[in-house]
Amino acid sequence: QVHLVESGGGLVQAGDSLRLSCQASERSFRSYAVGWFRQSPGKEREFVASISNSGGSTNFADSVKGRFTLSRDHDKKTVYLQMNSLKPEDTALYYCAATLRDPFDTRATMPSHPEVWGQGTQVTVSS
Repeated sequence: QVHLVESGGGLVQAGDSLRLSCQASERSFRSYAVGWFRQSPGKEREFVASISNSGGSTNFADSVKGRFTLSRDHDKKTVYLQMNSLKPEDTALYYCAATLRDPFDTRATMPSHPEVWGQGTQVTVSS
């Protein structure tokens, strides 16, 4: 099982950009589909985006389509969430999660309860 560490969160103004990173130390990370979820105080955790193990497929929540992009670098064992045109409603604790996939399973979709989670990184967008 991989160990995930998120980074890149911070305090920005509306319209700014941030790039979050989800890094693992295990080579097996390339076998995992990876997703980002977020949770704001008083709200349920929600899906944000996900990427397949190969990086060839991505999936986004409607609320972030056209503003967020995902990529992964297998050599660096890192998945990147590029967030542009940030809005105050994007303020949340962002979690990286991963689920092990068969090498030929190219789905980007995530189960509701991925087996591995990071500790989270805070994103705050001021108006």
